[in-house]
Amino acid sequence: MVKRLIADKVQAGLSWSTVKNIIVPLREIYNHAMEDGVVIANPAARVGKFNRKRNQEKKIEPLTREELSILLETVEDRMPHYYPLLLCAARTGMREGELIGLKGGDIDFNGRLIEVQRNVVRKRVTTPKNGKTRRVDMSLQLTNTIERLLARRKAEALKRGMSLDDVMEDWVFTTPQGTQLDPNNLRKRVFYRALAMAGLRRVRFHDLRHTYASLLIQQGESLAYVKDQLGHHSIQITVDTYGHLVPGGNRQAVDKLDDVRTDRRQDIGESGSRMVARQ
Repeated sequence: MVKRLIADKVQAGLSWSTVKNIIVPLREIYNHAMEDGVVIANPAARVGKFNRKRNQEKKIEPLTREELSILLETVEDRMPHYYPLLLCAARTGMREGELIGLKGGDIDFNGRLIEVQRNVVRKRVTTPKNGKTRRVDMSLQLTNTIERLLARRKAEALKRGMSLDDVMEDWVFTTPQGTQLDPNNLRKRVFYRALAMAGLRRVRFHDLRHTYASLLIQQGESLAYVKDQLGHHSIQITVDTYGHLVPGGNRQAVDKLDDVRTDRRQDIGESGSRMVARQ
């Protein structure tokens, strides 16, 4: 009955995120029922894999390099408080909740690394999506930007007589009032507003993560490196999501497999054609 319910919703055209909003509370209800000894199994567990549309692909809309540059310049000029956050999103591919949950102690400025240790979901601090921490490389621009941000925080803390250790344990990215960011406000009042100011098309905040991955791939980085940076559970997820973005430069790789004599014959043919053309 549960599987039929979910299948009916999928066939009715509901988005998968909406269907999940049905599955999750239903599954939780049965979990409590199992704890209370009312039922011995959870019929709402693992039903998604049977009913998700096979041809349903997550649409990704990464920004181009030029669009991203315009966005960051606009934010730095008109919304400077949020510039370090959006720069971090664009240069690391960290998820929204991982950015909100970032603390100063997670950053290794000498090694230019971020230790992604937590994720904030519905104001609850949890582990990253796959339950594993990961290390993300920081660009020089990002390193300098966050270093200046924390230096200002430390200077303000000293004026107030606060401990510098407290600064490193605070959230790196906050509201202008210093409170923890709310995901909805971050998207609607900051990100979408910044896109409008910059005159850019409206994409999701999560598309900054896709932008980061696509730009890495376009400049020739391996899918294995992208997988490690994004924290995907397996390389297959990375291939399924971004494999189509691998540039056509692969043709140069297969050209290297050709016999040298083939290249010579092609050169001779081209030179012969030029001689005929001159005649």
